Amino acid sequence: MSLASAARPLAPPLPPGAVLAPGYEVLAHLDRTGWLDLYDAWSEERDCRCVVKVLRPDHRERARSAGRLVREGRWLQRFTHPHLVRAYETFESPEPLVVLETLTGETLSHLIERLPRRASAADVAVLGGQLCSALHYLHGRGLLHLDLKPANVVVECGHAKVLDLSVARPPGAAPAGVGTFGYMAPEQARGGLLSAAADVWGIGVILYELATGELPFDPGDTVDGTTDGAAPYWYPQLEETAPPVCARRRLPAALAAAVDGCLRPDPADRPSVPELSAALDSTLPRRRRDPSDAG
Repeated sequence: MSLASAARPLAPPLPPGAVLAPGYEVLAHLDRTGWLDLYDAWSEERDCRCVVKVLRPDHRERARSAGRLVREGRWLQRFTHPHLVRAYETFESPEPLVVLETLTGETLSHLIERLPRRASAADVAVLGGQLCSALHYLHGRGLLHLDLKPANVVVECGHAKVLDLSVARPPGAAPAGVGTFGYMAPEQARGGLLSAAADVWGIGVILYELATGELPFDPGDTVDGTTDGAAPYWYPQLEETAPPVCARRRLPAALAAAVDGCLRPDPADRPSVPELSAALDSTLPRRRRDPSDAG
């Protein structure tokens, strides 16, 4: 990219009434990220609102960005899980876009900032169990999420849904820095072989932040947002061990042990997703089993 093109101002978002694709009309522009525009849109076929993800104007000619968006849409159309966002439709032309269900809750990042008190131990355990459920499903379909963070979790009335498979990939070798700086596992920061343990780390960081209001590692001012391979100058998780969660918040011993276990530097020392789910569930008060839970 030339310096002239890099300095060229971005085209403004589409106005209300614009047509994103046949049958989808813009109601409002929701957000502009590093490579996407998100719109609140109306679906004529479904007679309801939806969220449409399209490439930002400066990314429309980038084959890698287009492939990444289409890949995510196709995955989410195939997947069906109560704790994963649903995709209704994916378009490759005239430009790539993904149509998602509208979620009426708020992101966990907003909840952490807004709530006057820290989440209860039970809420931490319940949310962790829901994340484990979603990740167990993804892993069973051969994918690692690799970008678990509060901004990618929407919560409504205690029900969480995981968003954004844009950096998801099968287990195996990956370049350094795939993910979001403050949330990636040491092996993501370092680069190399990635396994389900990387997502266990991501769950642990989310639960740590939900419980304490703080990240286990201070990201400083080195980087902001999803790096997707663009490594910052340093990663504290490669040089430091996460402080025990009980150093910042009193929690039941079993819950604190479950969170701390997710943040062990060696992936082999972390619990599996089913083990973590069972550990979190064991911290909750026992209740009579509801027949609707069967299955």
